[in-house]
Amino acid sequence: MEFDLQNPLTGFEEYHFDSISALFDNESDHMPSFLDFKSTDVRFSLRRHSVFLISQVQSSYKFDGYIAYLAVNYIDRFLSKQAILENKPWIVRILVIVSLSLAAKMRNVDLSLSDIQRYVGLNFEAQSIHRMESLILDTLKWRLRSITPFSFLHFFNSFFKLGDSCLTKSLKQRASDIIFSTQYEIKLFEYKPSIIAASALLCAAEELIPLQFSSCLAAISESQYSNKEELMNALAVMREMLIEGRDYCSMLTPKSVLECEHTSSQCETHTNQDRDTIKKQRLSDLRDDQTFQISQVQWC
Repeated sequence: MEFDLQNPLTGFEEYHFDSISALFDNESDHMPSFLDFKSTDVRFSLRRHSVFLISQVQSSYKFDGYIAYLAVNYIDRFLSKQAILENKPWIVRILVIVSLSLAAKMRNVDLSLSDIQRYVGLNFEAQSIHRMESLILDTLKWRLRSITPFSFLHFFNSFFKLGDSCLTKSLKQRASDIIFSTQYEIKLFEYKPSIIAASALLCAAEELIPLQFSSCLAAISESQYSNKEELMNALAVMREMLIEGRDYCSMLTPKSVLECEHTSSQCETHTNQDRDTIKKQRLSDLRDDQTFQISQVQWC
C-alpha cells in the first residue's frame, strides 16, 4: 500500500483528535537532531552533497516530490545517529541510492536502482546495497512511515475558518510548497514537524490572505498542541528564507558542490587505479554511536 505522508498512521482515514494526538506524541521519533554537531562535523558536508545529488536525480527523473522528501528525511535521521569519521564521496552515493530506493518503495513507485547508480556515477554490488539498506533500517528502527510536516497540514488548516474551499486548498498547496523548499534549511532542524507545518501555513496565509493573517496566527496559537514561542521562531526562519528567495539547490551549485565533485573525481580516479584493493575495503568509517557497524560494503 502506498505510503501517504499526509496520513502516516495505518488505518488513519480521518483526522480525529485521538489520531492527531498520536501524531503529536510520536513526531519527535521521526526528526533528526544535529543540534550537538560542531560546524566542522563531516556530516554537514555529507548531508549537503547528498541533498544536491537527490535534487539532481529528481530533476532528471521527474519522480514524485515526496520520494525526494522522504529520502532526505531518512538521510537526516541516519546521519544524526551515526558517527562518521571521513567524508568519502562513495559513502554519500550509496546512502543516496539506498535512501531513494527505500522512499520509492514506500511510495509504491518503481525506481530503477541501476538508473540511479548510473546517474550518481558509481555502481555497487547487490550485497553492498542490501547491507547499507539493513544499516539504515536498523538505525531508523524501521520507522519509514515518517511523521513529517505534511502530516499536520490538514489539522492546522482546519483552524482557518475561511468559508472558501478553493482558498483553503490553495493555502494547503502553498504551505506544501514551502515545506518542500525549506526542508534543506538546517536552522529548522530544532523544530518539530508540527511546528514547521503550522509555520508554513502561516507563511502561506501571509502571502495569500494578508488581512486575515493575525486571526490565523491567533487561531493556531490557541491550539493545545502549539508552542507559540517555537512557532514564532520557526516562522521567522521561514520568512527570512522566503524574503531572500533562497533556493537551496542553487546555493549548492557554486563553490561548495564544486569542491565536493572535485573530491569525488579524485576518489573515483583512485578507485579506477586500485579497484581490486578497494573492493576488499571495509566501510569501518560508519559506526553507530553505540554498537552498530558496517563491514564489507564495497564497490563493484
